[in-house]
Amino acid sequence: MPTRRRAAVLGSPIAHSLSPVLHRTAYRELGLRTWTYERHDIGEDALETFLGGLDDSWAGLSLTMPLKRAVLPLLDTVSDTARSVQAVNTVLFTADGRKEGHNTDVPGMTAALRERGITRVAHAAVLGAGATAASALAALARMGAPEVTAYVRGEGRVAEMTRWGERLGLAVRTAPWERAAEALDAPLVISTTPARATDALAESVPATPGVLFDVLYHPWPTRLAHHWRIRGGTVVGGLDLLVHQAVGQVELMTGRRPAPLHAMRAAGRRALDGREQPV
Repeated sequence: MPTRRRAAVLGSPIAHSLSPVLHRTAYRELGLRTWTYERHDIGEDALETFLGGLDDSWAGLSLTMPLKRAVLPLLDTVSDTARSVQAVNTVLFTADGRKEGHNTDVPGMTAALRERGITRVAHAAVLGAGATAASALAALARMGAPEVTAYVRGEGRVAEMTRWGERLGLAVRTAPWERAAEALDAPLVISTTPARATDALAESVPATPGVLFDVLYHPWPTRLAHHWRIRGGTVVGGLDLLVHQAVGQVELMTGRRPAPLHAMRAAGRRALDGREQPV
C-alpha cells in the first residue's frame, strides 16, 4: 500500500486560508492520491509542541502569521532566502528527521510580476512595513531595483525598513504614511497593508498609473485596486502571490515539477467567488 504523506497550513487565525484548496488541487492534478493537506489553528506558544508531535508521515508545513518568524529557532537549517528576510513560510521534513525552513513568498512575488512582463524595476514604492513588506524588498532587490521608497507609520517602522534595506543591499528611503498618496506615482507600487488601510488613497490614483501589486486577496478587489483598474493601470493581486508561493511549496514538499499553476489558480478563484465579500 502506498505510504500516506501529510502536509498542512498552520497559523492563527487560519479558517480563512485558501492553502488547502490550492494544495489539494495540486495533489489531485499530480495524481498524488495518498497525500493529504489540513489546516491547524496554532499560535506561537503551541508551535514547538505541535512540531514535536509529528511523525514520519509528514512531508511539510505551510506557515502563515504569526509563525513565520517564531519558527526560526525551532529549525535545523534555514535557506538563504528565508534568512535574508527572517521569515519562513515553508517547513520541510527530511528523511533523517531534520526540519528545513524555506521562503517561497519572495520568489512568489517575482514570479507573479514576471507573469505580467515585469522583470526589471527602476524604482518602486512599498506601502507598509511588516513581514510581507520585507519580502517585497527582497523581491525588488532580486529584480534590480536601485532604490525603493517605503511609506510607513511610526519611527520604529522607519528604523525597521532601513535595517531591512541594509540587510538586503537595497537603498530604502522612508516617508511618513501621511504622504502615501505620493507613492502612487511610482512605476510599481506594492501594497502590503491590511484590508481597508489604503481605501483613502483610491481617489489619488494618477491619470496614467503604472503597476499596482496589492497582496490582499479577500476582500477583492480592494478599493485602491478597483480605482487603479478604472484608470487603466495594471493590477497584480494577492491571489497571484498566493498561487505562486503555493506552487513553490508544492514543488518543495512533493519533489514534483512543475506544479499545476493554472489549475491551482482556477480553484482559488472559484473558492473566492463563493465567499461573501464585505461591503
